[in-house]
Amino acid sequence: MAQFVYKALTPAGEQLEGQMAAATRAEVISKIQAAGNIPVTAKELGTGFSLENLLASRNKVSQKQIGDFTDQLSTLLSSGMPLERSLSVMIDLIADERLRIMVEQVRDKVRGGGTLSDALEEQHVFTNMYTNMVRAGEMGGTLEITLVRLADYMKRAKELKDSVISAMIYPIILFLLSGASLFVLLGKVVPSFKPMFEDAGVELPAVTQLVLSIAEIVQNYWWVIILAIVGVIVAVKQKLKEPKFRLAWDKKMLSMPLFGDLYTRIDIARFSRTLGTLVDSGVPLLSGLTIAKKVINNTLLHLIVSEASEKVKHGEPLAAGLEKAEEFPRLAQQLISVGEETGKLNEMLLKTADTYDIEVKTAIDRMISLLVPVVVLTLAALIFFIIFAILMAMLNMNDLVG
Repeated sequence: MAQFVYKALTPAGEQLEGQMAAATRAEVISKIQAAGNIPVTAKELGTGFSLENLLASRNKVSQKQIGDFTDQLSTLLSSGMPLERSLSVMIDLIADERLRIMVEQVRDKVRGGGTLSDALEEQHVFTNMYTNMVRAGEMGGTLEITLVRLADYMKRAKELKDSVISAMIYPIILFLLSGASLFVLLGKVVPSFKPMFEDAGVELPAVTQLVLSIAEIVQNYWWVIILAIVGVIVAVKQKLKEPKFRLAWDKKMLSMPLFGDLYTRIDIARFSRTLGTLVDSGVPLLSGLTIAKKVINNTLLHLIVSEASEKVKHGEPLAAGLEKAEEFPRLAQQLISVGEETGKLNEMLLKTADTYDIEVKTAIDRMISLLVPVVVLTLAALIFFIIFAILMAMLNMNDLVG
C-alpha cells in the first residue's frame, strides 16, 4: 500500500490535511467521502519532481479546451445520453491529441465504475472548484445542470479576463513605444549635437547641459539602466512574497485613484461568480467560501473574506461578516444581504458578478480614456523639453556668430 497526502473540507468549511495509507488514490477519495468530507486533493508521496511529471505538465490541455469540453459534455448529457456514451462520442469528435487522451482516460475510469469527479481530479488540470461542483452535481443527481453552470461560469470568467487583457494591450504598447522613443532620442540623436557645440566654443545654457548630461548617461550606461529596472522588478516580486509587505502593498493598491476601484471590482466579480456558482450547484456555503476566496488576488480582500467565513462558521450571516470592511464594496454587501434575507443567495451573488463585470468594463474604458492622453502629453512634453534645450544652445551659437 502507498502513502497519500490529502486535503479535504468538512461540511463546516474547515480544511483537513493528513496522510493515509491506501492501495489507490480512488480509495483515499472514497474514505474521505465516507467520513462526510469533501476531497480537495490526494497525492501519493514521492510523486514530486520527475521528468515524467515535467513532461506531463508541459502537455496539459488549455483552459479554453476545458471550457469546450464542459460545454460539449453538458450538451450531450442534457440530450439524455448516458455519461459513458457521451464521453465516447466526444473522443470521436476531438481533434487535439492531448485532449483526446485525457477524455479517453476519464472515460475508462468511468467505465470501470469510478465517478466523473474522481476521474477529472486525477487529470490535474481541473481546479478544486470544478471537481467539487461536479461531485456536488453527482451527489444531487443534477450533473448535466451543474456542467451547464460550469460552462457558463468558465465562459463569463474568460470574457472578463479577455476584456481586461485586450483593454490593457494598447496602453502598454503605447507606454513601451514612448520609452523606446525617448531612449533613441537621448541615446542617439542628442549626443550627435555635442561635438558641434564643443567646436563652437559657446557657453551652453543650463537646460542644454542637463539634457546633454542625461543623454551621455543613456548613451554610455543604457545597460545599467535596463539592469536597474529589471533589478527593481525582481526585488519587488521577491518582497511581495513576504506576507506583511504583500498585505501593505495590496492595501495601497486598493486606495490608488482610478486603478484601485478597478482591482476591487475585478476581484469581487470573480469571487461572487465563483461562490454563486458553487452555492447554486449545492456546495455548502462554508465549503464554497473556502474554495471561492482562492480566486481573490488581493490579500486584503482575501483576509476580509476569510474573517467573514469565520463569522459564518459561528452562525452569523455572510453580509454581517463583510459589513465592517470598508474595502469591500457597499453594493456587493447589500446584494449579498438581500440574497440571504430572501433565501436566494446564489442568485444575488451571480447578480453581483454580472453587475461588477459591467462596472469593470466601464472602469477600463474610463481608465484608458484618461491614461492614453496622459502618456501622449507626457511624451510630447519631454520631447519638447529636449528640442527646446537644443534650440537654446543653437540660438546662443547664432548670437556669438552675429
